Amino acid sequence: DMYAKCGNIGLARQVFDKMSDQNVVSWNALLTGYAQHGDVKEVLQLVENMRCKGMKLDHVTFVSVLSACSHAGLVDEGYRYFFSMNRDYGITPTEEHHTCIIDLLGRAGRLQEAEDFINKIPFQPTTVVWMAFLGACRIYGHLHSAKHAVECALELEPQSAAPFVLLSNIYAAVGCWDNVARVRKLMKYRGVMKQPGRSCIEVNKRVHAFDVGDTSLPQEEEIYAMLQRLK
Repeated sequence: DMYAKCGNIGLARQVFDKMSDQNVVSWNALLTGYAQHGDVKEVLQLVENMRCKGMKLDHVTFVSVLSACSHAGLVDEGYRYFFSMNRDYGITPTEEHHTCIIDLLGRAGRLQEAEDFINKIPFQPTTVVWMAFLGACRIYGHLHSAKHAVECALELEPQSAAPFVLLSNIYAAVGCWDNVARVRKLMKYRGVMKQPGRSCIEVNKRVHAFDVGDTSLPQEEEIYAMLQRLK
């Protein structure tokens, strides 16, 4: 898991192959690593290997598989694994699995199908579900569906800035600057604040945080000079 998250999936695989006791936790860690690296072919092959070895697939396994299918645009394959969860393994799909399918359909441009899927979810759709759908609306510039998703998300979390920001970005992408201004005005009226972006890096066992627009850094001049050189 550590090697995969640090970007060295090859070393992660070497450690896994040398393990004498490969349980479902180690299999899932490797699966997740390949999914994060976008290697859907290896993910699907590992799942088949798990089946052949009699390994019991669990909810974590399916999150990795569905995520990989989503990033690769494998809609039919994703559906097949999703419906096999309950049918073949007795696993009830959670919010996370449903969100993966919405993301899968959204990335493939099948927004109406994604919305229909949301309406059939056997529980109250959460903000996470609507944000996944809203992300797909942003990719394809579907304003009508985006407005509906924002309304549903804000009903659940009225003070969340994320739906407003995504809707504003959609308007900006299609050049509707008046609507961008209206969204920002509405955020101000409701007292909704967007948290500034933050990046962190560890150097010599010390964590340094960088906020957007922060000019109080002790090495500010050197940092910005390096950014200019990198450009």
